[in-house]
Amino acid sequence: MDVRMDGRNAIITGGSAGLGKAIATQYVASGANVAIVARRQETLDQAKAEISAAGDGKVVTVAADIRLAEDCQRAVAEAEAGLGGIDILVNNAGTSQRGPFLEVSDELWQDDLDLKLFASIRLCRLVIPGMRERHWGRIINVLNVGAKTPPAEGAPTAVSRAAGMALMKVLANEGAPHNVLVNGMLVGKIRSEQWERRHAADPRDITLEEWYAEAGQEQPMGRLGLAEEFANMACFLASDAGSYVNGAAINVDGGLCKAV
Repeated sequence: MDVRMDGRNAIITGGSAGLGKAIATQYVASGANVAIVARRQETLDQAKAEISAAGDGKVVTVAADIRLAEDCQRAVAEAEAGLGGIDILVNNAGTSQRGPFLEVSDELWQDDLDLKLFASIRLCRLVIPGMRERHWGRIINVLNVGAKTPPAEGAPTAVSRAAGMALMKVLANEGAPHNVLVNGMLVGKIRSEQWERRHAADPRDITLEEWYAEAGQEQPMGRLGLAEEFANMACFLASDAGSYVNGAAINVDGGLCKAV
């Protein structure tokens, strides 16, 4: 199976760390050019050096706050200026904002929806016309298993993720005649900087590896996933190997979520 992506141009939000950086690294290793988008230039520069070492693909950085409509426009414009037409969009930026429903303010709801839903809407609106013109495009919405099985005290993040899954399905149906394929990847518990911050906040004297091992005991496979494992699926979906996968919400969670 050929998952090479030679000459393809991708824009990845939240691309300076965690899953976004892992996806960018895998794309570059597979021959693609990538534009990574995040808010802080310092972290972008550091990530660029690491990602560039994975292959010969070009890496450009865009410092932008995609909660803002004007920054979404600028991010795509700068990515196109640095790479050319965008073939692949990975909507990955997001945080896990959650709490008891009655304690979630309007401001927190709006911030979460701006970051996870409206940014995806705006970025898709900007890149889809070019994809349709070239009759080739891939869009991946990185979601969470909470989109299928929302937990108690999971608002607002589970709601915005579920909306992102519905958006993906709408766009998949509209894009199919133009060979613009749109899918969702639902993340479970994957090793990342987010989990490292949780370890740092743990008052116990326990190493990170011990902490990961303990957290993994609760998972069906007995461990947390690796960012590289998540990125492998993102590479498949964005390559010609995934040419008949469209409108799918794929769990990459080691069996954590039992919903279809």
